[in-house]
Amino acid sequence: MQTRPLGNTGIEVSRLCLGTMTYGEQNSEAEAYEQLDRAVSFGINFIDTAEMYPVPPLANTQGRTEAYIGNWLKQRGSRDDVIIATKAAGPGLDHIRNGPRHTRDHLRQAVDDSLARLQTDYIDLYQLHWPDRRTNFFGKLGYTHEEEEDATPLEETLSALKELVDAGKIRAIGLSNDTPWGVMRALHIADTHGLPRVASVQNPYNLLNRSFEVGLAEIAHREGVGLLAYSPLGFGVLSGKYLDGARPAKARLTLFERFKRYTSPVAEEATRAYVDIAREHGLDPAQMALAFVNSRSFLTSNIIGATTMEQLESNLASESLKLDQEVLDAIDDVHARLSNPCP
Repeated sequence: MQTRPLGNTGIEVSRLCLGTMTYGEQNSEAEAYEQLDRAVSFGINFIDTAEMYPVPPLANTQGRTEAYIGNWLKQRGSRDDVIIATKAAGPGLDHIRNGPRHTRDHLRQAVDDSLARLQTDYIDLYQLHWPDRRTNFFGKLGYTHEEEEDATPLEETLSALKELVDAGKIRAIGLSNDTPWGVMRALHIADTHGLPRVASVQNPYNLLNRSFEVGLAEIAHREGVGLLAYSPLGFGVLSGKYLDGARPAKARLTLFERFKRYTSPVAEEATRAYVDIAREHGLDPAQMALAFVNSRSFLTSNIIGATTMEQLESNLASESLKLDQEVLDAIDDVHARLSNPCP
C-alpha cells in the first residue's frame, strides 16, 4: 500500500482511505467491524467519518457511525495504528446542535461529542464538512453573492481550531466541499495570524466530476493541500451497475431517491463510454475508475466505500492497478467530449 504525506503535518496516510458513511444505515455494526478489519489487514491506515453519519442524515441515527468505529477501536486496541478523520457539519441540519455552525462554541461541542463516540483522546484530522457561508458545493452551479449572509468568519473558525489543536484534541485540520477561494483564504489567514494550516481538502472527484482539476489541483501542488477524493465511483454509478435503468436490490440509488447527482442522461452517456473503455481493455469498470483517481498527482488519498465485502475486495484491488497510456488517452477523449457532466 502506497502512503502519501498529509500536507506538512508529518502524518503519512495510505493512498486508499476507508469511507464509513454507510455504517449504521446500510451496514450493521458487525459488518462495519469486518470491513475495518479487512481494510487494516490490507494496509489501509486511514479511516474517514463524520459527526452527521450515517447517510442519509437523520436525527435518530446521527453519530452512529462514529460510535461503531469507537467500539471497534476499543475492542481491537488499535487506536495508534490508524489515522482517524472526522468532520464538523455546517449549516442546514437542525437535528445537530439545533443547527450546526463553525463557531467556537459549536466546534468545541462537536469535537468533544466526536471524541466521546470514537472513544479516543484525539482526532488526527478534523475537517469542516462544508462551508459556513453561501457558496457552490454539493453540485450547485451558478454563484450568487449574498452581501448580508450570516456566515461565521473564517478567522473565528481557525482560531477555535487552534485552541483544539493546542489542547491536544486534534492534530491537523482540513476542509471539505470547498472552493479555491475558500482554501486560499483559509491558508492566508493561517499564515498571517499563526493559525493551523489546512492539510487537505475533501471534495468529490471521479470520471464524471473532474472539476477539482480546474482550480484546486494547482493549489494542491503549490500549497501542499492534497485532495481526499470522495465519491470516486460516483455513488457506484461508474461500476456500470445502474446502466439502462437497472436498480439492483439494496444498492444506494435503489434505496434512496435523494442521490440523483450522477443519474442525468448525459451522466449515463458518459458512464457508458467509460464502462466500454474498461471492457475493451479487459478491466473491471469500477477498478478502472478507482485506479484513475489513484493515479492523480494531486491526490493525498482516495476514499473508497462499500456495503459488501465483495465490493470492498474489488475496491482494494484497484490499489495495484496501473492504467496504461492507451486507457488514459481514451478516458481523456471521453472527458473532452463530455466534460464534468456531474459537477
